[in-house]
Amino acid sequence: MTDLQDYEKYLLEEKHSSANTVSSYMRDITQFSTYLKEEHSCALRQATKETVQEYMNWMVGRGKSAASVTRFLASVKSFYVHLVSTGVLKANPTKGIAAAHVERKYPEILTSKEVELFLEQPQCVDAKGFRDHAMLELLYATGIRVSELISLDLSDLNLAAGFIRCESKGRERMIPMYHTAIKALQDYVKNIRPQIVASNTEQALFLNMNGERMSRQGFWKIIKYYQEKAGIEKDITPHTLRHSFAVHLLENGADLRSIQEMLGHADISSTQIYTHVIKNQLKDVYNKAHPRA
Repeated sequence: MTDLQDYEKYLLEEKHSSANTVSSYMRDITQFSTYLKEEHSCALRQATKETVQEYMNWMVGRGKSAASVTRFLASVKSFYVHLVSTGVLKANPTKGIAAAHVERKYPEILTSKEVELFLEQPQCVDAKGFRDHAMLELLYATGIRVSELISLDLSDLNLAAGFIRCESKGRERMIPMYHTAIKALQDYVKNIRPQIVASNTEQALFLNMNGERMSRQGFWKIIKYYQEKAGIEKDITPHTLRHSFAVHLLENGADLRSIQEMLGHADISSTQIYTHVIKNQLKDVYNKAHPRA
């Protein structure tokens, strides 16, 4: 029995909740579960306080009412209290979160100049610099999730055709890359990776300096290091480059369906948040620039 099925049974048989309550709670939590899979490649058990708050902000960004966000918070708090009480989880990720703290907050986006500055930070003078340059270029070139980046194997690259193959949640997609990213990967794969790989049987594309597959935590530290080095004040996460990839494509004429395909969103509503980001940016420009605004 899944956590959701167990929770539904608890609502019906122990709490004797009404059919409407059970339906709305299950819908809220199922939608949150989908968001976690789409945006963070993780399950409900791996949710954190930050991802719960991020989802609430995402709901507001999509125009959801305060009542909807408050109901979601009630649903998800009840769910995680149940998981803790049954011993499935030790800590409740919703503890301390209040609906009043929700703001209309859109994903952090880097400007084209900020992306350029950020991607220039790794210096291709040693193995680490070449590897980091290739990883950051690939992330911005394709918009893949960090979990997908570190899961890539050598066999997922088709540098001659300029594509990578990305498989996530049972779906496979082919994503094109621009020339600079292809060149960075060629340099890394041909000249650097053979120097640092620990074993001939290691298939991982990106390796740590011990020659083993790069971890999520290791890549997070790399992002933070280059953010500080670039002197960019915005909070850059691996997801920031994914968001920036989508918005910059949209700004330059790409259609939502194509962006949805490249990002690997099952539902186009997940991709539509980027149209709200652009509208919000235009509104800011208008208010700052129009003489009568």
